[in-house]
Amino acid sequence: MEESDAPKNEAEVMRRGAAILAERLPAGWAARLVTTVPDRRMDGVIEVMAPDGASATFVVEAKRTVEGRDIEALREQLARYAGTLPNARGLVAARYLSPPVRARLTEENLSYIDATGNLSIEMSSPGLFISDRGADRDPWRGPGRPRGTLKGEPAARIVRALADFTGAWTVRGLVDVARVSTGAAYRVVDYLEREGMATRQPDGQIVVQDWVRLLRRWGDDYGFVRDNQITRWIAPRGLSDLVRRIAGLEGQAPYAVSGTLAAAEWAAYAPARLAMIYVADAEKMANLWGLRPVDAGANVMLAGPVFDVVFERSITNKEGVVLAAPTQVVVDLMTGPGRSPNEAEELLEWMKRNERSWRN
Repeated sequence: MEESDAPKNEAEVMRRGAAILAERLPAGWAARLVTTVPDRRMDGVIEVMAPDGASATFVVEAKRTVEGRDIEALREQLARYAGTLPNARGLVAARYLSPPVRARLTEENLSYIDATGNLSIEMSSPGLFISDRGADRDPWRGPGRPRGTLKGEPAARIVRALADFTGAWTVRGLVDVARVSTGAAYRVVDYLEREGMATRQPDGQIVVQDWVRLLRRWGDDYGFVRDNQITRWIAPRGLSDLVRRIAGLEGQAPYAVSGTLAAAEWAAYAPARLAMIYVADAEKMANLWGLRPVDAGANVMLAGPVFDVVFERSITNKEGVVLAAPTQVVVDLMTGPGRSPNEAEELLEWMKRNERSWRN
């Protein structure tokens, strides 16, 4: 899309959104932008009509940009406005809505639409649900606009620190614990603030209220398989034998067991069928552990980590096996193969119930 295609103001955002909605409606349905709003504080109203004549109203809040920190206020504002009209609900319209923002809007039960064609429209009476996908990147993002991402080592280090430890942070303290530059810390914290995942208190300290959402968001940008150098192996005598071998060896290069094998320490879900292990030297560790390289049928994945933060705050269990921190393990499972995402949910539930046992 060309810059000239971008909606220039909120009124154009709303008109573009109403037109996109009308195009996506099923046959026999109609939508119209109401030109005279009942309350001047409302940006606009879109009326949707079903084939049988039943209708519903969307109270629209139009924005050029929407960030995560805006969503709670939008929800409350739209709920107030919708409450003044019969059979009405709120709708957020924007020039572009990022995937994390769209996910948050869905969590808050808000319909949305953007000028690239991303939309989620839901109403119960008359019954209607429409979902469509537009752009996953802002086609009109200017060169000076901050990127919306938690990719890269500074972000990984800061997310791990914020999730691994409780309490409020100064930027200086975060720099020291996460071992990142001051500039990187400010950039990541600024992004987390914009997305509503961190708040800055009056004294300047940074607080993360929802570490679960923070880890889920990091999992959108980091994954065990996609971001690390993966080699595949088979442990001929099975994973139980592999664990015994790992526990019985001295002087091993840095490693940390992740995935199902590690999660079983806290929240066993099902017998492990695949080992996910971070290693500093895959060939050396494979030889020590008696692994054989394979192209298919692997039961062990060794990951040469892209960031060494995966080894930080690891835990040695009673058998002497080094496990990655729960925050690392759960994100690896979120993005892992097979049933790994289900195992991640089980581990998350354990982490929420037992927060004092793993957060420092």
